[in-house]
Amino acid sequence: MRILGLDYGSKTVGVAVSDELGITAQGLETIWREKENKLRQTCARIEELVRQYQITAIVLGYPKNMNNTTGERAEKTEDFQAMLKRRTGLPVELWDERLTTVSAERVLMESGVRREHRKENLDKLAAVFILQNYLDAKNFPGRG
Repeated sequence: MRILGLDYGSKTVGVAVSDELGITAQGLETIWREKENKLRQTCARIEELVRQYQITAIVLGYPKNMNNTTGERAEKTEDFQAMLKRRTGLPVELWDERLTTVSAERVLMESGVRREHRKENLDKLAAVFILQNYLDAKNFPGRG
């Protein structure tokens, strides 16, 4: 039972995958695209990963504002969610992603990753945080 975690952005999608027991998340890759609305290759790559890792569900980071409201980015994420459901036939759960990119940036900085190399790892690491937060909430309810 592997779960795919996605951090959906305007030009990238960070990708993480759980272990088979659904306990830990590992970063896989960052999918890049030229234009925000050109999603055909992005979806094709996600479908490929779903087959390769025998994914049973997808967790998609949901960009909420700090005051718990949603905006344009959240609407685009909901559209992407619907597209993923259609294309993969899998359940796609939205998961609050507040502060995951900030946390990922901090980890990269503290790890000594140079500024010019952070972007290539930032979205993948944010996907790890999204998926790990989801897994922890499911495996250890009431903790935190």
